[in-house]
Amino acid sequence: MRTRLLPLLIVLMAGVLLALGFPLAVSLAAAQQQRVVVDRIDDTVRFAALAQFVTEGPDGTEQRRATLQEQLDRYYDTYGIRAGVFYRERDSMASAPHDLVLPAEGVGREAFDEALTGRRSEDPPQVWPWQRGARLVVASPVVRDGDVVAVVFTDSPTGQLRSEVLRGWLLLAAGECAAMLLAVGAAFRLTGWVLRPVRVLDAATHDIATGRMNSRVAAAGGPPELRRLARSFNEMADNVEEVLEQQRAFVADASHQLRNPLAALLLRIELLALELPEGNAEIASVRTEGKRLAQVLDDLLDLALAEHAAADLQLTDIGALAAERVAAWRPLAEEKGVELTGDTGAVTAWADPIALSSALDAVIDNALKFTPGGESVTVSVASNGDTSTAVVTDGGPGLTDEELARIGDRFWRSGRHQNVKGSGLGLSISRALLTAGGGSIAYAHHEPHGLRVTVSLPRTAPAS
Repeated sequence: MRTRLLPLLIVLMAGVLLALGFPLAVSLAAAQQQRVVVDRIDDTVRFAALAQFVTEGPDGTEQRRATLQEQLDRYYDTYGIRAGVFYRERDSMASAPHDLVLPAEGVGREAFDEALTGRRSEDPPQVWPWQRGARLVVASPVVRDGDVVAVVFTDSPTGQLRSEVLRGWLLLAAGECAAMLLAVGAAFRLTGWVLRPVRVLDAATHDIATGRMNSRVAAAGGPPELRRLARSFNEMADNVEEVLEQQRAFVADASHQLRNPLAALLLRIELLALELPEGNAEIASVRTEGKRLAQVLDDLLDLALAEHAAADLQLTDIGALAAERVAAWRPLAEEKGVELTGDTGAVTAWADPIALSSALDAVIDNALKFTPGGESVTVSVASNGDTSTAVVTDGGPGLTDEELARIGDRFWRSGRHQNVKGSGLGLSISRALLTAGGGSIAYAHHEPHGLRVTVSLPRTAPAS
């Protein structure tokens, strides 16, 4: 969920920063240029003050023109800004460099013509860092006795201005990047704070789904809505656990209470059989069904105990335990003509030895039931990373994909195997025993035919 939520937050924050950054960058460039334009205006006003007394005729005119030329030369040598004073007829009064001429068109011509009307020229167009040949043109009128007698014209290079704008943009970009990093860090913290209760809730849900009914969620962090959800989840889990506990107690009590009447019934059947001819088919059928009912009650009681009892986990050599169970079942396999072999090395895992022995017994018993004579059943153990496995494969008829999805359900048996002895609870008991200790059981096809049952157990110690 974080992988979907975090990119959305990052995109939104990037959009906000860009939406703020672009106007700020434009404003920064405009402010830098306005500062330069104001300096040029001050310079043109100063030159206009000198030029307004330079006229033809009176004594001292040439001296004033020389003074003006000297100021323009010094200005050009110091700042590299071309400047000149031009009469209305576009003739030069003084200029630096001396060969400066007014442009015949473009921005320079427009600025000169506007100054002739008695107004300072409008601000020049914005100069951007990538405009290498751009220049700033500013023109101011020289007024004497209310008339415009000349125009002060400046043509400034923009290299320094573009460098300052670019430097300001780089600082702005660095600030935006720093803000973006802070925003990403804040988004990580925010999504972690929001999703931590969800992850805890997901883990608790998985625990309950796999049989650890005592899992609960600490409703202490996250938004109020998620805290309420955690409390509701805990209430639901309490109710579910209570219902399941009542169900287990009912099954255990019913199984236990039915054993005595069933035992009495079987005893009366045996007594009745003494009064009938030996080999009576009806008595034999009733005896068989009674024993089958007794086995179902025993299995129900075992299942209820398996779901209720806590696992006594300890580091167990499952290789040795599997070899022991193979040796115990080998006489029955030989009696059926089935080859039972074991590939059991030294492999350890955390498990309840008694529960694991019972689960392996149920799986091996199931394999021997459905494997015909001449075929084989193999038990092998291995370790892979954090998991150890015990795999039982048989050479029986196997199951279809639909049947594989149902195997392990209580009382379920394949329609093709209804005549095989059993209650349909053995694999359910195995799953309950393994789940209590953090293990699992899985079923798959075994090529070319048969069933593959994998018992998985953790190799790491359970969290205390």
